[in-house]
Amino acid sequence: MLSPADIETIKKTTKEFFEKTSFEVDLDFLPEKDNTLPINLKTDSPQVLIGEGGQTLSEIQHLLKSILRRKITEPFYIDLDINDYKKKKTNYLRELARSTADEVSLTKKEKELAPMPAYERRIIHMELAGRTDIATESIGEEPERKVIIRPYP
Repeated sequence: MLSPADIETIKKTTKEFFEKTSFEVDLDFLPEKDNTLPINLKTDSPQVLIGEGGQTLSEIQHLLKSILRRKITEPFYIDLDINDYKKKKTNYLRELARSTADEVSLTKKEKELAPMPAYERRIIHMELAGRTDIATESIGEEPERKVIIRPYP
């Protein structure tokens, strides 16, 4: 659990970080959960901060965490989301997982999803973990690693 002082450090440092950029942003810090402080950022130019496939967003989050790690000794995580990009992406991936699994279950033929980063593959695996009619597996090497959904034998 993050201390109130650590949460305040995260808030202050994050605000200073974005003030040094030329972007107009509104920051919303949500309640901490499991040592993770969710930060929602709203901006008029999200595409520049999100980047292709969320790559820039991921890099900004990594950079911000590196800066904060020098100021906070306790283990912590930040979850930066810009204009609900991650939330929408997660909902899309969950729907993709369910519809693909339904198709695999019906046709009894495995399906290979497009290559995706580890956190996206994890969403697919977690969404389908409770199903007994299919199995999931990640195959390949980064950055071409992908999920295969197979009918359960």
